[in-house]
This record gives sequence, structure tokens and C-alpha cells, in this order.
Amino acid sequence: MNSFGSKLRFTTFGESHGRALGCIVDGVPAGINVDESFIQAEMDRRKPGQNAYATPRKESDKVEILSGVFEGKTTGTPISMVIFNENQKSRDYTNVKDLFRPGHADFTYFEKYGLRDYRGGGRSSARETAARVAAGAIAKLLLKELDIEVVSGICEIDGIKSSQLDFEFAKTSEIYTLDKNKEEFQKEAIIKAKKDHNSVGGVAFVRVKNAPSGLGEPLYNRLDAQIANAMMGINAVKAVEIGDGTESSSKKGDENNDQMRADGFKTNHSGGILGGISTGADIDAKVYFKPTPSIFIKQKTVDVNNNEVDCELKGRHDPCVAIRGSVVAESMMSLVIADLLLLNMSSKIENVKKVYN
Repeated sequence: MNSFGSKLRFTTFGESHGRALGCIVDGVPAGINVDESFIQAEMDRRKPGQNAYATPRKESDKVEILSGVFEGKTTGTPISMVIFNENQKSRDYTNVKDLFRPGHADFTYFEKYGLRDYRGGGRSSARETAARVAAGAIAKLLLKELDIEVVSGICEIDGIKSSQLDFEFAKTSEIYTLDKNKEEFQKEAIIKAKKDHNSVGGVAFVRVKNAPSGLGEPLYNRLDAQIANAMMGINAVKAVEIGDGTESSSKKGDENNDQMRADGFKTNHSGGILGGISTGADIDAKVYFKPTPSIFIKQKTVDVNNNEVDCELKGRHDPCVAIRGSVVAESMMSLVIADLLLLNMSSKIENVKKVYN
């Protein structure tokens, strides 16, 4: 499926080397102020070609709103947005037309559909995530009406872990790192991998501030499950942690429980979620990205006829996909929170009466 969400649902379309990418966001309440400069600023955070730590592919990623907005406000009808591709170099992929690039979705797409778009991976390319950021910007405008903020940054690159979470510094960092004391080390790791024609992985940290309690359904639309679903749907993501995540398995119960007093929770090991429902504390998630599979080192593979061949890539690729991926993770978190906010409105009869009485 190419759609995500229940009450606030978005669908993306387009390919890496097609004419355009885009999305349709349905279920957005009418009357939300639409700041187009904010939407474009979100796109600019993710767009390629900004510095030495990202792919050199140049795209303006300018968003055009086609429907669902009138005189600066949402109308309650589907919001459609399009982003035209401007800098495709499809010829860079002619040498891999009939072979499967290691670490990519080439093989699995071919097995599933019997064909594939070899130009940068087509639909499986991370280029598609531009449309998710556009949709996420709409979700953020909804959250802004309720003073809910979603922030993110990089907390680890190539095993170099941040010791602090400074979201304001991350906004100014070329690699969106959360720790100014680790920035140069992390940058050096990326540049070294790039010079070696290789790549490195990284971890994004996403936080939701001022989220109310009660978000998330008790069984199959749990908040943590929807976050994991959203994040695992991002290209190159291999794991997601909520709160203390895997560290919880090595703790005793009295270490892991978030004890409560009249003024709230004393700790937040749960990452703001208990029983799949938000507690009112910050919602914290870590998103783990594998190294970019597009590297310029000769690798062994097979072609569509199962002949063993060598793979030598050309093209333009991120040496660390986690950097721009953190912006996508932030967008997907915004979409999850906005969707569950709308779902939660009907959880109590008094909420329904407020609308209809």
C-alpha cells in the first residue's frame, strides 16, 4: 500500500526519476492556517545537494499545492501537493539495468513484480520521502494549533554517540547532530567513508513535546506500534526504540518503572507511552538507519538471469542517509501524532457532546 493513517490519511506517488513526486493528505480539519513558507522550509531541510555530507544531486524540492487550501486555510477537502523532479541523471544507472545492487530493493521488487525501475530504484528510492515531508508539514501545522511540537536530530553516526540532546543546536548543524562536542568527529567519519567510496549508518532521535495523554488505541492502533510502523516504512531504517528501548531488557523492574507523584512521572523510561497510549510525558523514539547501500566499491551480485557478476555503481548518493532521514522520521512522527489526535476525539461521549450539543 502507498497510504498511511486512519483519520488523517496520506498517499504518496511518484518515482525517483519520474516527472514528479507528490502526496494527497485527506482528513485534515478545515480552518487550519497554511503557511506555505513553513512547508517549503521543511522541504529545504530534507532536500539534497546542500553540503558535503549529502548527495550532490541538486533539487529545489519546491512544493506546489494543487487543492484543499483556499485563502490560506485548509478547506477540509483533500490537500494535494506536487514536487517536480529537476535533476535526474538516468544514464548513471544503465550499467546496472540488468543486475541487482547489493543492499537495495532491486532483487525483492523484481521477485514481487517481475520488473523494476532501475533508474535509482524508482519507487523504492529514498527520493519518495520528499512527499512524506510535505505531508508531515501539513500535520505539523495541525499540531501547532495545539502547541504540540515534534523535534529531531542525530544522536549517533558510525558508532559515535551523542552525550547530550540539544535540539536547538541540531537546527544549526549541517548534519543535524544533537551534540556540538561530537559534531566534528561525526563529520570526519562521514567524510572518511565518502573518500573511501563507502558509507556509514546513524541514529535519529525524535521527540514529541506537549503531547496530551490518551493518544493511541488499546490494541491494534497503539501509539508505539504506529510509530514503529511509520519509522520502519522509511528507507534504510532497520530498528526503532521507544524510550529506553533495548536497555529496558537489562534492567530490574524498580529501575525501569516510571514512578508517579502528584506533579507527574518522576522519570520517563517508557518514552511517554504505557499500554500503547501516551502518558503526557515527552514521547521519545530512536530510529536506526543502516549505511547507504549505494557505495562505489566493487561488489559481488547476480543479474536478472542469475549470472554472477560484479556491481560497480555510478551516480550521486548520500554517504550517510541518516542525516536527511532524521527529517523524514520527524515528519512521520508528526503524521502519527496528528492521526491519533483525531482518532482520540471520539473516545469519550463528553467529547462528542461538545460538538453536537
